[in-house]
Amino acid sequence: MEWEEIPDFPKMVLPEAPLLPNAVLEVPRASLPSYKPLVVPPSRLRPPPGIKGTDAKEEEEEAQTAKTKPKTNVPPVSSYVPPEAQIIAVPFTDIEVPMPTTTIMTTAATTAFISVAATLAGQSLFKYLVMLFKPIIKQAWSKLKKKKTVENQKTS
Repeated sequence: MEWEEIPDFPKMVLPEAPLLPNAVLEVPRASLPSYKPLVVPPSRLRPPPGIKGTDAKEEEEEAQTAKTKPKTNVPPVSSYVPPEAQIIAVPFTDIEVPMPTTTIMTTAATTAFISVAATLAGQSLFKYLVMLFKPIIKQAWSKLKKKKTVENQKTS
């Protein structure tokens, strides 16, 4: 099919784009961090007249009486360590960490190992069974689908 002349399609004239000025970006500025200096009073500072202050001698006496008080051997509740726990010092620090006995650690490690091994074995077995049964299920599904389409054609 040849055309004698080219058809005249409708046209739409779009207006010119408006002229926009170039963007002017300011140079970024940052505020420098600052702090207020801490004023430490001199050691010879005395309280103003009329105000009773503490004396250094009194503080020393209180510290000595605190040292001479008998200490109780009851540890705080939050830092209770059972007697069978072993205390291990963390190298290069003053921290001591309680560690459970060898029996407890062996039981925990064995349980973790068995748990991971059972999970991995179960996953491998599941993948193998899926690979094995997938073609069988596909065949059964296609046979059921064919049987259903044949029954639908008979009833129509």
